[in-house]
Amino acid sequence: MVIRADAGAQIGLGHVTRCLALAEWWRGRGGEVVLARAFCPAALEERWRGLQIELTRIKSSPGSLEDAAELVETAREHASARVVIDGYVFGGEYQRALKKAGLRVLALDDYGHAGHYWADWVLNQNLGASAELYSSRESHTQLLLGSRFVQLRQEFLPWQKWRRKTPGVARKVLVTLGGSDPANFTRTVIVALTKLEEDLEAVALVGAGNAHRESLERMASKTKGRVRIEFNPGEVARWMAWADVAVAGAGTTAWELAFMGLPSVMVCLAENQRGAARLLDEGGLVELAGWHSEVSATQLGTRLRQLLTNPRRRREMSRRGRELVDGAGGSRVGSALLSG
Repeated sequence: MVIRADAGAQIGLGHVTRCLALAEWWRGRGGEVVLARAFCPAALEERWRGLQIELTRIKSSPGSLEDAAELVETAREHASARVVIDGYVFGGEYQRALKKAGLRVLALDDYGHAGHYWADWVLNQNLGASAELYSSRESHTQLLLGSRFVQLRQEFLPWQKWRRKTPGVARKVLVTLGGSDPANFTRTVIVALTKLEEDLEAVALVGAGNAHRESLERMASKTKGRVRIEFNPGEVARWMAWADVAVAGAGTTAWELAFMGLPSVMVCLAENQRGAARLLDEGGLVELAGWHSEVSATQLGTRLRQLLTNPRRRREMSRRGRELVDGAGGSRVGSALLSG
């Protein structure tokens, strides 16, 4: 299987990160995987190499027909009949070029960005994903829609039968705002945490694409141990199990939090997160604070305090999250690929 995705400070790490779950599933069944990327942080690349996955460089402009031609050549070099594409630059003509070359194509999607769909499978794991988004598609295109198909990395699966304990007052806070957090909302969260009078212990996960690492570490060092930074952590599930509450972005992490039953105050960090965040909030799975630039440290602190002191609310959020994401999405998508 050849996977085509990019990651960086501006577009985030989500496309490459969620493909990692599918790559792990494929590798676990004896398959080989190649990641074709135009750009990606070195620390994230090392995670892929640690799984014995080969990486190759795309030299053409991402999403161009020249990019598609390079991907076709990579697939042929590795005798791969299947390619996975994840990114908003891979439109209908890109997909058509891959199909004309005889490849089977899985396209990961969030909001129907491609116009017409030529892929064999379209995977949209978001709440509210519907066939109407993909009304313009080929007759052979199969739709894999909704949270039943959420892709979780292998590190999460041992936690399927784990049950979270809900303390009367929550004191352990996890901060996880994506792999790059270009708006540096992590800083706002640290300010909010230091203003709370509660006896809290907080851990902020700083991703491989975060350009603010040094300044955040300086801030954390002044909190007298209340906040500490974990850079590019390898075991995110363990930190989610440790925490009582999270402050999180509404990207791929939202599904991991739901699976782990971790109640969260959520902020939107990108335009494509607004719809899913609203539905998660309406479904009682998260407390949505709003768009990141419109949320002050004081407002965030108020939201967080309300959740920290409401065990009934946290218990219900945890239950709903576990019901939404069962951890079997990877095998469902993998089975579709193998049956095609």
